[in-house]
Amino acid sequence: MKTTIEQLEDCTLVTFDGEFNTAAYTEASHILAPLMENGSGHIVIECKDLTYIASSGLRILLSILKSTKANGGTMTLRNTNDSVKKIFLLTGFSKILNFE
Repeated sequence: MKTTIEQLEDCTLVTFDGEFNTAAYTEASHILAPLMENGSGHIVIECKDLTYIASSGLRILLSILKSTKANGGTMTLRNTNDSVKKIFLLTGFSKILNFE
């Protein structure tokens, strides 16, 4: 999986491309560490090319959400496909995450 972070004028854009599985966890957690520790402002997670997310990926999203909320910010997921959305529904994450 490829993970990128881009600072835009109105938000921090995080893009996931591929399968967010256990094998991708270490690299993604390293790249996303600043957001998990000090997330603030508006964070947008682009899921257009995310094909799967495992529990390790869900933990990272939860960490980013908690950090962002603690610092007065927001986090939104956008362009989530049906198979990934189903994982969010089955795990209950659809109740705590914001979707566009």
